[in-house]
Amino acid sequence: MTRRLIVAVDTPELDRAGALLRAVAPHCGLVKLGLEFFLRHGPEGYRAMAAAGADIFLDLKLHDIPNTVAGGVRSLLPLGPRLLTIHAGGGAAMVAAAVAAAAQAGASRPKILAVTVLTSLDAAALSATGVVDGPARQALRLARLALAEGADGLVCSPHEIAPLRDAFGSGPLLVVPGIRPAGAAPGDQARVMTPEQAVEAGADYIVVGRPVTAAAEPGAAAAAIARAIA
Repeated sequence: MTRRLIVAVDTPELDRAGALLRAVAPHCGLVKLGLEFFLRHGPEGYRAMAAAGADIFLDLKLHDIPNTVAGGVRSLLPLGPRLLTIHAGGGAAMVAAAVAAAAQAGASRPKILAVTVLTSLDAAALSATGVVDGPARQALRLARLALAEGADGLVCSPHEIAPLRDAFGSGPLLVVPGIRPAGAAPGDQARVMTPEQAVEAGADYIVVGRPVTAAAEPGAAAAAIARAIA
């Protein structure tokens, strides 16, 4: 696979998002828009970004009752995102409902990615929520549930790439946040890995945000990461 880099353009400033998109688009496969951007600018902001020529990963992490999530997916289909996230923790029926709703778009449907364990959660934070056997086991548990219901892939910490590949092979698309180039500050990410390590472990796409978007020259920062994982 080429162009494995996804740059997270999660700023509420539309002009800033557009400038970032133009700078990084030559070096990445997709641009990720998340809650911060979408809640501020909605579908019109999304369309403005897509009109600039970017393929969009819409990272809204939908998580609700199955009927509501299905309706949410259907509402997003006219935008045409390439990838769309839901939380695997919503359960089997919710995942199945999202997959069925996405299928209504036919060949142009978005791939449904199930988020396993957020990269901001370490074992202690996860234990506080009642999951006491650690992130890796929980990621495997949720991955098995989501893939059985037709999810196209998973969003996982870089530290879960190898166990997921061992369990499920090369089939699921693995999209991996929590990526920090060597020397970069981890920020609010608890489980991180360098771009090279994540791709070597089996990531299909890596998601990088602040190390690119906060750089003095975002385009150069994206280009450097793209070269490192080529």
